[in-house]
Amino acid sequence: MMRRTNPFDDIEELFDRLSRQFDEMGHQFDRSGMMPTTRLHDMAVDISDYDNKLVLSADLPGYEKEDISLSIANRTLTIEAKREMTEEREEGEYLRRERRQQSARRTLRLPEAVDEENATASYHNGVLTIELPKVDVEPDDSHRIDID
Repeated sequence: MMRRTNPFDDIEELFDRLSRQFDEMGHQFDRSGMMPTTRLHDMAVDISDYDNKLVLSADLPGYEKEDISLSIANRTLTIEAKREMTEEREEGEYLRRERRQQSARRTLRLPEAVDEENATASYHNGVLTIELPKVDVEPDDSHRIDID
């Protein structure tokens, strides 16, 4: 039995593809169309300040712990996540394919110095939590010099 096709399906698929491509292009540039920017909705981040530590929470749904890398230097924290979609299919064909390789990156300037060596991170249910102990700042030992 031959399947009847709707002649408008091809046109609808074309418009869906064009719409996704325009969305992707629009997110890669700022409003002037000149400078590439980080999409804020790629990785929503909260930073909480406690007496002895900063706690950062970042939404990274759909990634595995192994897909995420963290680095910190000079009060700057960088979070990178990258996942690749496999092409393995035993049978069948895609009727629609929107899930693909994706990456996210955020670089954040921390509000104060932290103990980089003792930072810890955990990842659970798509939320990355980073605990950054604050560095104890030595009291000001400076000496005032009078000008004659």
